[in-house]
Amino acid sequence: MTTPIGPEAQRPNPALAPLTPLLGEWRTTGTHPLMPGATFHGRASFAWHEGGAFVAMRSEIDEPGIPSAVALIGSDDAAGTLTMIYFDERDVSRRYTVEVGDGEVSWHRDEAGFAQRMVLTVAGDRLEARGTMSRDGGPWEDDLQLTYVRIDR
Repeated sequence: MTTPIGPEAQRPNPALAPLTPLLGEWRTTGTHPLMPGATFHGRASFAWHEGGAFVAMRSEIDEPGIPSAVALIGSDDAAGTLTMIYFDERDVSRRYTVEVGDGEVSWHRDEAGFAQRMVLTVAGDRLEARGTMSRDGGPWEDDLQLTYVRIDR
């Protein structure tokens, strides 16, 4: 039998406590402007990872054009920031800044060639997510829109 490595650090990170309303399993319904008239369905989950040191997000949508993804959210206590590291089935890997406000959780990346924002409005057992994007510094356009309905805590 081996001794676990690092169990002392596998504990709740107080900086992530504001993300608690996201925790659980969700059913999603959404639209995307690149697929007009289509409504697609999927699942998502947010869960404590490593005893609460991080939050893990997993998502999949039953539509070939929308990638399944995983992400980890953590904090930098010296900077007072939250960061999401994202990876999806297309081998796309991105870093997002996460912000928590009154009834909202958002993540964004402001890279010059392709910027994205996702704002989740929290309403109990429902989340409304509105994505926007900007290419090459151009105007912000609608991106993925999702409604999350809680199926399990």
